[in-house]
Amino acid sequence: MLDNIDRKKIDWFPKIDYDKCIGCQKCFKFCRNGVYSWNKEKKQPIVVNPYNCIIGCSTCASSVCPQNAIMFPTLEQLKEMIDKAKKS
Repeated sequence: MLDNIDRKKIDWFPKIDYDKCIGCQKCFKFCRNGVYSWNKEKKQPIVVNPYNCIIGCSTCASSVCPQNAIMFPTLEQLKEMIDKAKKS
C-alpha cells in the first residue's frame, strides 16, 4: 500500500508538548527506530529522525508516555496524507 510513496510525503511522526513532558526518558528508551535523541542539558527527548517513525505507530504516545506529552496526527489526517501522496 505504501511501497511506492516517498516516506517524506507523509508527515507521520511524534510532536512533543514540552509543557507536559517530565523527562522520564520512556519514549527515548522505547523507540527502536531512532526517532528520538536525548537532550542531556534540557533533560528532554528530541525528535531527530522523524521519518524513521513507522507510519501508523503511535505506541510511544498511547502506551508509553505517562504524561500524554506526545501527539500524532489523527488517523483521518493520516489517510488524507496517504491519498495526497498517492496522487503526487
